[in-house]
Amino acid sequence: MNRKNIQTLPLNRSLTGHCCPGCLDHYWASRVPGGPKEECGVFGVFGHPEAAKLTYFGLYALQHRGQESAGIVAFGKDQVNEYKAMGLVPDIFNERILGELEGSLAVGHVRYSTTGSSVLQNAQPFCVRHAGCTLAVAHNGNLVNALALRNELERHGSIFQTTMDSEVIVHLLAKSARKGLKEAITTVMEQVQGAYSIVMGTEGMLIGFRDPLGFRPLCIGKLNGAYILASETCALDLVQADYVRQVEPGEVVMIDDNGLHSFQAVESKKQANCIFEFIYFARPDSDIFGKNVYMFRKRLGAALTKEVSIDADFAMPFPDSGNYAAVGYAQAAGIPLELAVIRNHYVGRTFIQPSQTMRDFGVRIKLNPVKEMIHGKRVILIEDSIIRGTTSRTRIKTIRDAGAKEITMLVSCPPTRFPCFYGIDFSSKGELIAAKHSIEEIRDFLGLDGLHYLTIESMIEAAGGDGGRFCMACFNGDYPAEVQEYGGKYQLETKTG
Repeated sequence: MNRKNIQTLPLNRSLTGHCCPGCLDHYWASRVPGGPKEECGVFGVFGHPEAAKLTYFGLYALQHRGQESAGIVAFGKDQVNEYKAMGLVPDIFNERILGELEGSLAVGHVRYSTTGSSVLQNAQPFCVRHAGCTLAVAHNGNLVNALALRNELERHGSIFQTTMDSEVIVHLLAKSARKGLKEAITTVMEQVQGAYSIVMGTEGMLIGFRDPLGFRPLCIGKLNGAYILASETCALDLVQADYVRQVEPGEVVMIDDNGLHSFQAVESKKQANCIFEFIYFARPDSDIFGKNVYMFRKRLGAALTKEVSIDADFAMPFPDSGNYAAVGYAQAAGIPLELAVIRNHYVGRTFIQPSQTMRDFGVRIKLNPVKEMIHGKRVILIEDSIIRGTTSRTRIKTIRDAGAKEITMLVSCPPTRFPCFYGIDFSSKGELIAAKHSIEEIRDFLGLDGLHYLTIESMIEAAGGDGGRFCMACFNGDYPAEVQEYGGKYQLETKTG
């Protein structure tokens, strides 16, 4: 164990001298065309004597949301301790480390990085101490007006030590601290724009809040009197906590010794739940935004049978992303489902690797076809999405090399043609194959005999028909927050109504 990574926050830690400075290239990469975003998982515990251990298991359940770094901050009786490192949760923490993270309140975070930001300094939660109060902030999402807020704060004398969105939130909190914590959070939420689901710890209190559009999930659980905040319900299941409800868009929940108190800090005039959470990111055993992910993906697969009829020997997924849509498709189409590609589960998800070189390498070592099953067969491949096309092209080649007679791919979502500015890892059209090429061109590039994407209309029907509650900007370009370009940079302004 590298014991020096265990940090106890000193009493004289100032607001701007917090413990996890970021890097300038990460800041600009997240705001200019071509700079990818990040997706993370957050977890918090209040009122449990082994809060850090519970947080460890919660982060373990949320590992799919971030595989590069993880951290836990624990609030003990007399001090605040933290531990952060690069790598997977079980590789970072052990019994001795968790034993030093004493306290009944803890906040945790898992993260994946983008190019140029694979460094320990960017790991969260990040901590500050200001006016005798310690804050530990874990953030999932992307603030789209952080640069404008930062410039304004600097003009009024704020000194930034990092380039992360979350430091903007902390400075705004400090600026309004005299109003009290409740009013300070409200003031912050009235100023920041974009996607944020935040779990924040301070002495004697655990706090959670979501942006008024509700882009990212955040739920509340309870375990033997202790409260838990988590990105997904699968984390509650692992620690055997009962699901209470989700944190509503624009809502703030504050948990202390007197229980849970909540208030609506910002009016939620419309919702924009990220539908890509259902399609790709969330674990299938989770409930998010009031719906079960597994069943949602099955409905997407079944919806494909209404749009296309294909004569084939069997359907098969690319594990694990296409598994549940493939089940839905095979059941609805009445054809065999085969698991004819075997996945090495000790390789990270290719979509969120920090470089293209690693992404291609991960594909090559991740999947291995069962040649005896595939040789001479007409195969329907079910995939959840195609982003850049490089992953799918390599995967399809392995099926072709295994002797498939005919390969048709069905994608359980529409073509991804527009960049995401709210926290998903594609922030420019240049990264999206469907933004530059027709479906026929994509089919030829991937080496397929046939290619079909699910339509937006069928996706909405699978979602229960309420398309107005979802953000589908990556498919239709209809951004819940308007995108305007200034000097080569994108600035987003939140819509109302």
